[in-house]
Amino acid sequence: MKPANHPSLPSRKIGVLVANLGTPDNYDYWSMRRYLSEFLSDKRVIDYPAWKWQPLLQTIILTKRPFSSGAAYKSIWNHEANESPLLTITKNQTKALKQSLSDAFGDTVMVDFCMRYGNPSTQSKVDEMVAAGCDKILFFPLYPQYAGATSATANDAFFAALAKQVWQPAARTVPAYFDHPEYIEALAGSIRQAYDIMDRKPDILLASYHGMPERYLTQGDPYHCQCQKTTRLLREALGWDESQIMTTFQSKFGPEEWLKPATVEEVARQAQSGNKSIAVIAPAFSADCIETLEEINEEIKEAFVHAGGEGFTYIPCLNDDASHIAALTTIIQENLAGWVTK
Repeated sequence: MKPANHPSLPSRKIGVLVANLGTPDNYDYWSMRRYLSEFLSDKRVIDYPAWKWQPLLQTIILTKRPFSSGAAYKSIWNHEANESPLLTITKNQTKALKQSLSDAFGDTVMVDFCMRYGNPSTQSKVDEMVAAGCDKILFFPLYPQYAGATSATANDAFFAALAKQVWQPAARTVPAYFDHPEYIEALAGSIRQAYDIMDRKPDILLASYHGMPERYLTQGDPYHCQCQKTTRLLREALGWDESQIMTTFQSKFGPEEWLKPATVEEVARQAQSGNKSIAVIAPAFSADCIETLEEINEEIKEAFVHAGGEGFTYIPCLNDDASHIAALTTIIQENLAGWVTK
């Protein structure tokens, strides 16, 4: 029995915290500068020595880039909710996951989301979960393929948040799920659905993944291999041959050699070689964001049309589609094994 002066404690719960890359609070200069400074100061993203990188970042890059990035965000902004599409979609995903996990486990599981950069921060959501009584937390970075600049840095922020807790909860992290059968089937289903309503089927589908410097591959990052395997598993699920789908990489930043082929160059090559109708899907993203809605569906589409292409179809991310939520729910349940029972 607790003494009369013992502090009150909430009932114990299990937390499920899903995480995505992040979003600026708005597309004005200072909101963009704060967001880009946090993002581009992450050593997992840009691993140059701080003495060399920070003066360049703070005096040159962050003087100009917030304007161009802000214009890009403005073109896709959810003006009705006054937030980025990534934030809107992540909220919808979290709401759906809350319902599916409530159906499975009742009120013993608390579900929320955080962003690696921007708001809501990982620290704030871990604090909330601990205060609500979560003595176990499952942390789920929503990146199908593992990369140091995505999965690892999200986990870094989670572990840093745990380090500040007086009563530290037990913790698990969800590993890469690029080869999970339900995830692959959800991707394949989205392609079938898109192709079924087309009058003219694309000559080829490009699976465009976020790029990274080639150097990271030689240093041991498995991302490139996991992207290639994702495309292969997707092709097998669709029953296609190798000529119908290929892997490309987008979003190059800086002067280094990055993974190839580059999506923006490949779409032009496809148009010039006679493939006038193409489709693009982005299997590395769990939710549509600036890299898909603006880069793929605007910049990369423009490069394709400029090179003579005629039909360009962007197949959206899985977002809060029911098949995606079902796949994520299964993955969460598998990683909660031993903590909860149905």
